Amino acid sequence: MSIKQFLVIHKFPTLFTILNEIKSNLNFNVEHIIDNKLLKNSENENFLIISGDKNYFSPRLLKIDKYPINIEKLIEIINIQFLKNNFNHQNNIKIGNYFLNLNSRSLSLQNISIQLTEKEIKIISFLDISKGPVTIKKLQSEVWGHKSKLETHTVETHVYRLRKKIEKKFHDKLFIISLKDGYKIKV
Repeated sequence: MSIKQFLVIHKFPTLFTILNEIKSNLNFNVEHIIDNKLLKNSENENFLIISGDKNYFSPRLLKIDKYPINIEKLIEIINIQFLKNNFNHQNNIKIGNYFLNLNSRSLSLQNISIQLTEKEIKIISFLDISKGPVTIKKLQSEVWGHKSKLETHTVETHVYRLRKKIEKKFHDKLFIISLKDGYKIKV
């Protein structure tokens, strides 16, 4: 496992005891907390919470609605949720203070987000992985797939509209900057 996976059992001692007894057969670690103290997990750790307290809420809460539940079914639900979390984590790219979500095609900063087109996602993604400024010709070939030497303002138009969209929503004029060698994301 590259990312440590933790299942945190909150106020559910019987479930913790059962899972702790079979922990060598699980592909996640099991921890138990009794109080409502916040967990101190780093960003690269993947954790879920199952709580015996019906009033407990966390964005990482795995809600189990039907009891009693077969332990094999419970472990299957937990593993599926870990897979979903890993998939979402891989499709959420951090660019400076922004997050680019490839699934929802959105760019967000704190609690503000904008919807992007597929081309805008490709432009931002390509600029983000490039080490230096990217020329218009390179964007034409890599994002649009143009191989010829046609004179077109498609790239400039798309980048201009994308910059305006970002500036309007986030008040950031410097997300994509123009240099003499091409375009670059400034982070």
